[in-house]
Amino acid sequence: MSGSDTAPFLSQADDTDDGPAPGTPGLPGSMGNPKSEDPEVPDREGLQRITGLSSGRSALIVAVLCYINLLNYMDRFTVAVFISSYMVLAPVFGYLGDRYNRKYLMCGGIAFWSLVTLGSSFIPRERFWLLLLTRGLVGVGEASYSTIAPTLIADLFVADQRSRMLSVFYFAIPVGSGLGYIAGSKVKDVAGDWHWALRVTPGLGVLAVLLLFLVVREPPRGAVERHSHSPPLNPTSWWEDLRALARNLIFGLITCLTGVLGVGLGVEISRRLRRSNPRADPLVCAAGLLGSSPFLFLSLACARGSIVATYIFIFIGETLLSMNWAIVADILLYVVIPTRRSTAEAFQIVLSHLLGDAGSPYLIGLISDRLRQGWPPSFLSEFRALQFSLMLCAFMGALGGAAFLGAAIFIEGDRRRAQLHVQGLLREAGPADDRIVVPQRGRSTRVPVSSVLI
Repeated sequence: MSGSDTAPFLSQADDTDDGPAPGTPGLPGSMGNPKSEDPEVPDREGLQRITGLSSGRSALIVAVLCYINLLNYMDRFTVAVFISSYMVLAPVFGYLGDRYNRKYLMCGGIAFWSLVTLGSSFIPRERFWLLLLTRGLVGVGEASYSTIAPTLIADLFVADQRSRMLSVFYFAIPVGSGLGYIAGSKVKDVAGDWHWALRVTPGLGVLAVLLLFLVVREPPRGAVERHSHSPPLNPTSWWEDLRALARNLIFGLITCLTGVLGVGLGVEISRRLRRSNPRADPLVCAAGLLGSSPFLFLSLACARGSIVATYIFIFIGETLLSMNWAIVADILLYVVIPTRRSTAEAFQIVLSHLLGDAGSPYLIGLISDRLRQGWPPSFLSEFRALQFSLMLCAFMGALGGAAFLGAAIFIEGDRRRAQLHVQGLLREAGPADDRIVVPQRGRSTRVPVSSVLI
């Protein structure tokens, strides 16, 4: 369960300093407001009138943003050294994106990123430090785009339409990540020089800037969510923005801490258990997922009664959930032969995002909307619908734990086959024809792998 799934659920106050409104879900003792009504959602014609953009033009803008997001992740996973500048510059572009023209900010950031990426491909071997510097500056484009593009979609669509478009937008993450691994390895093989892997995305970046400039139009901020008689929104000071956002800081700190703690704990437990159990890796992953499920379930069940208990259960659940991150990467590498590992990484990223964060926000939102349709409109019904839909994450964690238990049955054989293949003792064949070379009566002969493993 990610922060994006739970942050709205745990929020206790709006952006004003007047405190939470009566009936705000998530507060101890809150009873909900049965008389409240859902805000009016504009139809397609209403959106066109508010934004000044046709539905086709809005969809085209999303398509351009998806293309750039895909390109963004392609370059990120070609040679990934950018996180430092990305962390520093993301708040800067966040500030600028709330106050200035977002279209031009993205154009400038992507143009700079394309030039830096292209320039880094001509750096000689003896200037490796300069390569690291230029790859670090790629974070300028990353920060200018990742912090701004979703807000454009938010100002073009509302409700189910927004969820649908965001799910399409974030599908570019697994696809772009996979293409980045493929581009990094295959372009190098074709060209005979890894520098050419850095010369593919800059040309596509130029096309992205042209599409941004010609197709994307800046929609008014928040217009699709306001009533016609509401006053326009004006940006507040950055300090006031940070004060309002700090209300979710506790959850963010828990997520960061549990990620570091869980990864380290999982690796250490697995390392110690490997001495006595060769199936330790998948078993530790299974234990983490199965153990996290009840705590994540309890965090949701207790949210309305005690927010403190919710944070405690989330801390324990996310720590256990994070135990498998590094171990899964290690498993993937030792059951696949070296010449296929990049492709395996690409498929793993595509499938994990495709079955995880790319579609899960839309699925959770869809279940929540369906549940709300059967209940009278109120804050309490919205709270319960989101609460029940998020409980799906706990059950999926349990299914994941069961899958790792199944993987533990086959892990030894798969690892042994990969090792034998690397050592040249296993020839390419179907599963029923796997053979290894062993000495027998003074000569070599091939026998089934299964007989040796048994």
